[in-house]
Amino acid sequence: MNNPIEKFRKLLLQQKDWPMLYYFKFIISNDKHKLDQVRSLFIDQYSITYKTSKDLKYISLSCKQYMTDPESIICIYEKAALVEGLIAL
Repeated sequence: MNNPIEKFRKLLLQQKDWPMLYYFKFIISNDKHKLDQVRSLFIDQYSITYKTSKDLKYISLSCKQYMTDPESIICIYEKAALVEGLIAL
């Protein structure tokens, strides 16, 4: 199993408590368009917290969301991967 998405899916399937609270964290450049793209990934945008780097070039976004199943988590990561320069932690 060399596919990282399949490996991640397998790890998520091992979780016994669904739905579960899942913690997402991303880092992007401080760009309004990119920030809006990442915000749009989440239903509850009020649960997003932000922290800028000292030089204000980057923003980290953290968000806790209740997710119904592994596919809902993977879907967010797949959409996030389309944001140029995004780093998922």
